[in-house]
Amino acid sequence: MNASHPNLNSNKQLEDNNPVCSANTIAENQKNNHFANADRVWLFAYGSLIYKVDFPYLERKPAYIQHYSRRFWQGSHDHRGTPDAPGRVVTLIQEQEARCGGMAYCITPEVFTHLDHREKNGYLRVKLAVHFSPHEQLEGLVYIAPEHNSAFLGAAPIAQIAKQIAFSSGPSGRNSDYVLQLASALGELEVQDEHVFAVADQVRAYLDCEP
Repeated sequence: MNASHPNLNSNKQLEDNNPVCSANTIAENQKNNHFANADRVWLFAYGSLIYKVDFPYLERKPAYIQHYSRRFWQGSHDHRGTPDAPGRVVTLIQEQEARCGGMAYCITPEVFTHLDHREKNGYLRVKLAVHFSPHEQLEGLVYIAPEHNSAFLGAAPIAQIAKQIAFSSGPSGRNSDYVLQLASALGELEVQDEHVFAVADQVRAYLDCEP
């Protein structure tokens, strides 16, 4: 695989969407024509797509993206919480010096029908550079829930985030399972993420206090 250096502007992609985007982004993502004529696409996974792989793929390998941090700032009304009591899941927040590790999947464009539904609660497809090593990168896609989506919860103290997660659940199960499985998956990939690990430690503490 040859190294490439695409001139990507993910800031512009997010800003070009409506100032207040709906929590349900299926229709918006289906209008996305990134890689419309491609036979295959590299999808970067940084949350539950790392460990809950319910879609077909051709190949996968560890990867990372630059200038983004993973944060539990997105509300989950459809998977790990409810509309009245949302849980918290990860999205990506732009940070100039940051690096976010995860897993990249080589998929066919047909898979986006399933993924658009799974990631419908505020997440938009964004084109960016997926890095496999310091000298190897390709254009790929990632789902990001931007700050202007209506399910965005934003920053909060770690203890507050963890408490909300520890006592939330939804159709896909307990919010705490999401956090602990993500922390475990990142550990297996040898990815260091202080935010995720701090939230996971605090969630465990809350769960240990349950009767």
